Amino acid sequence: MSALLAIQRRALIKSRFSAARWASTDSKDKYKIVVVGAGSGGLTVANQIYNRFKAAGTPLNQGDIAIVDAAEYHYYQPGWTLVGSGLKNKTETRRHLSSLVPAHLAHISESVQTFSPESSSITTSSGRTISYESLVVATGLKINWENIAGLPKALADPTSGVSSIYSYDTCDKVWHDIDALRSGKAVFTQPAGIIKCAGAPQKIMWMAWDRYQKTARGDQVQVDFYTATPSMFSVKKYSDELEKLRVARGVGGYFQHNLVSIDSSSHKATFKRSDGSTVDVDYTLLHVTPPMGPLDVIKKSPLADEAGWISVDKATLRHTKPEYSNIWAIGDCSNLPTSKTTAAITGQAPVLTENLYSVITTGKVANASYDGYTSCPLLTGYGQLMLAEFKYGLEPKESLANYFGDQATPRRVFYHLKKDLFPWAYWNHMLKGNWFGSHGFFRPKFPASQ
Repeated sequence: MSALLAIQRRALIKSRFSAARWASTDSKDKYKIVVVGAGSGGLTVANQIYNRFKAAGTPLNQGDIAIVDAAEYHYYQPGWTLVGSGLKNKTETRRHLSSLVPAHLAHISESVQTFSPESSSITTSSGRTISYESLVVATGLKINWENIAGLPKALADPTSGVSSIYSYDTCDKVWHDIDALRSGKAVFTQPAGIIKCAGAPQKIMWMAWDRYQKTARGDQVQVDFYTATPSMFSVKKYSDELEKLRVARGVGGYFQHNLVSIDSSSHKATFKRSDGSTVDVDYTLLHVTPPMGPLDVIKKSPLADEAGWISVDKATLRHTKPEYSNIWAIGDCSNLPTSKTTAAITGQAPVLTENLYSVITTGKVANASYDGYTSCPLLTGYGQLMLAEFKYGLEPKESLANYFGDQATPRRVFYHLKKDLFPWAYWNHMLKGNWFGSHGFFRPKFPASQ
């Protein structure tokens, strides 16, 4: 009995200690810096900010930076294409968020309900008001599954032939459907408007096409691409090469066709064309890229522009309204005129970090300027990848062409970056603030302020 009491006493002491630590890190109501969102942008920039102050010899105290996110899991979303291609298990693409938040960050496991920039505060789902000196918004965007009639029902039906790499719950269904198809028509779609990684809808298409070639099904399966866009890709250099590839491989190209509804019972998809007319298309397999848009909490906030995205200076990532000069945004939630990708975060985070650090320590932004860098590692088959890198103005900005040749040419070395290096760098370095994309492990240097 005495041994049992001793165990209970130790457990009680341990629970009190844990509760005290919990209270000390995420129960206060005022923080120097609050980061809303713990996705790739939020975790990366929170740790880069902490590391920047530490490198300057003026380290922040533990808990000075709070990261606000109610999610149980953090996902490596670029990995879902690999899952849909049969190259990874989907469990490799998620980890418990709590395991990724270091002790120096206070983790507030709630969602934000309202932004009150006039009082430099946010209100959480529990009604708690949290004040900040500086705010970084990294909430991501919203996937509007319900905007395509019949899509949610089709995704939930294992016999519908409809799948999508754009969620953890459905990405493994993509591989199941692709691998199970023996003959028929495989249709891949891309919607109108802004989406995450605009190359992903065709990455999975090329992988399916190659799978059918390698398993002697190429003559039995017709692969078609239905896209609401006018061309294969937004950057002409890469689009021209992808169009040549499409023609050479016999993949149907139906441009300015936007998917509006699905009848999974009859395997029919309805597309709206640019002239307003509609066309019904029979499919055996249908891979859907859903429409996307800003989160409601952002859209209705004072931080948003007319389209619902957070309005930031495209060079500094600081809010465009002078009265909101202590507010910054990164990634998919912002109105930065560049492709929304994980690679873009690697270009944005160091710039935001340097400018925020400079404003806090000197009162003015640094000479750190974001040029719109982003990248789309375009899988074109197993063992091959076209590494699209570009900046504002849809101008190519290739970092490896001098070493491996023109990046519009699919290469095996680029394939292994996507399949092997990038996931490793993401989990082990990027989220910790120590990976800078095309700069590798070296934080970019910026011109000294005058």
